[in-house]
Amino acid sequence: MEDNLSDIVVGLMMAVFGLIGLFLVAGAADAEMYVFGLALSAFAVCFDFGLIRRYYDRQDVARAAVREHTHV
Repeated sequence: MEDNLSDIVVGLMMAVFGLIGLFLVAGAADAEMYVFGLALSAFAVCFDFGLIRRYYDRQDVARAAVREHTHV
């Protein structure tokens, strides 16, 4: 349960960073800030998708362990 809570907190922080990146893109006056904002947003999206993938991988492992113990 603690891992899931920490993943939620980190995921929400990364979502905020992604939104900050989009705000940077919207108000960019130069190309460097535009690229940085896009990179920050893309990183946040990829990171959150990685957290989601890790959650479902843990669920699959737990389901497989239950299946293994019940079919013995």
